[in-house]
Parts: sequence; structure tokens; C-alpha cells
Amino acid sequence: MSTVQPLAATETDPRVKAVFDDIRAVRGSDFINNFWLYLAFDPALLEDVWHSVRDTMIAPSALDQKTKEMIYIAVSVANACQYCIHSHTAAAKAKGMTSSEHADLLRVIGLAARTNHLVNGLQVPVDAAFDMAASENGET
Repeated sequence: MSTVQPLAATETDPRVKAVFDDIRAVRGSDFINNFWLYLAFDPALLEDVWHSVRDTMIAPSALDQKTKEMIYIAVSVANACQYCIHSHTAAAKAKGMTSSEHADLLRVIGLAARTNHLVNGLQVPVDAAFDMAASENGET
């Protein structure tokens, strides 16, 4: 159950229409998914989030788009965001993620969650060799 209702006529607001037009152009599709439809209740927030998504997930960078989507899946699993797990799994598959890669990703996510919980429960101190600040200052 959502906490807001999507606006019936979202594109009557010129700011919302501009974002939706940009989403369509960037994605090469007329489909506007529910996240954006619901976020349109606040045009300023919609603009801000879309620009962050576009600049981080779509703009060329050191990471390819499939890798970015797979990282997004991992973070979404860690945050228990069902919507994001589904949408970014679909995006990763559309960008070429294979079933084997998906299975490996889930194994890594499961392992990381397990070891993170163990380390947090044990409160294991960070090894000096892993302390980047200390190694950059010549302390290790």
C-alpha cells in the first residue's frame, strides 16, 4: 500500500512533463514506471531523483551499465526494496545479465550478508593493513 496516490494528470505540470519526456528519450520507450509516476507528487523531488539516476546509472563512467544494475540489485536486496529488486533485475537482464551471472550475484549477496552479520556481531576490529587512511599516511 502506497503512502501517496499517483496524480491522475501528472503531465499537466510542465516540470513533470519535462522529466517524463527526458525519461522517454533516454530510455527510448514511452513506458513510465510506477516509481516515477508516484514520485511525481513532488515535481522538485522527481527532477532531483531523475537527474541523479540519469547522471549515475546512464551516463558513461568507469562502470558499465550492467555492472551498475547488478550493484543496484545488491543494495536493493540489502535494503529489502522489493520494487527496486524487480526493476533493476529486469534492467540488468535487459543489459545482458545471464542466469549464471544472476545466480553468482545472489551467492555473493548472500555471502556478504552472512559475513557482514558475523563481523558486526563479533565487532571484529579492522586490520591495520585494510585501514586506507593509515596506509596513505605511511602508518602501516
